[in-house]
Amino acid sequence: MILTSPSLRLEIEPAWGGGFLRFDWIANGTAVPLMRAFDRASAAPASSAPDPNRLACYPLIPWSGRVSGGGFSVGARRVELALNRNDERWPIHGSGWQRAWRVESISTNQVSLTLEETATDGYCYRASLRYALDDRTLAVTLSATNTGTVALPFGLGLHPFFPRHGDARLRAPATGVWRNDGRTPLPVERTCVPLRWNFARDSVLPDGLDHSFDGWSGQATIRWPQRGLRMDIDADVDRYIVYVPAQRDFFCFEPVDHTPDAMNLPGGAVARGMTLLAPEQTLARRFCLRASAES
Repeated sequence: MILTSPSLRLEIEPAWGGGFLRFDWIANGTAVPLMRAFDRASAAPASSAPDPNRLACYPLIPWSGRVSGGGFSVGARRVELALNRNDERWPIHGSGWQRAWRVESISTNQVSLTLEETATDGYCYRASLRYALDDRTLAVTLSATNTGTVALPFGLGLHPFFPRHGDARLRAPATGVWRNDGRTPLPVERTCVPLRWNFARDSVLPDGLDHSFDGWSGQATIRWPQRGLRMDIDADVDRYIVYVPAQRDFFCFEPVDHTPDAMNLPGGAVARGMTLLAPEQTLARRFCLRASAES
């Protein structure tokens, strides 16, 4: 499924978590990847879905990151979450990225998807996901409605994989960072942002970074000087995760509304950005990504 605008081309696969296969800038008839393209040549057989982490981007719903201990407590109630990856110790990224979404409407430049998730224990929700292209901008609207019988903490975000294109640069001012223990990505301590991870100004991405930042304005810029391209991001969330694996040709900048493992951190889920939804209450987030050429 392909959406187009005068400057952008977006390829989506609803059956694969509603994710992107590729997202390109079009200039003089040439496509330049704005996100790391899905490699069809090394993909799984056509009869099975690929590992979502090989896609260009996917939605994060109803939470982001890992949940330690395999669950959490809401008041006196314990919520157990099933493992959803064989290579992970804890449940990760909710369930939307591993489900087939249904197409509700589509045109040349926009598509609306929906998902109904029902669990015997854990999260039941109705989700909507809308992608819309307008010349140089991709607008993403993601929402979740709690269709369960009890209130639960919900969180939303996006998980894009951006190409390095040489020395990619990032500007995304934040006031705090949740450090992990160096053994797992689970956050253990919040500190001020150290100089080497301070993206208040346009900065080269350091290899080996994998942390969650908060106190973000919701505005960021990614620049690819060697390609003469930039992407300006505007989101109604105040946190992000940066993952920069060493010696790889991609990085992740994930705008999210909560800290990973928020349910089990000091202060609890709501204090760490999640929204407690009563039955039939809805949470919605919007993300705008605007590409442009630089001289």
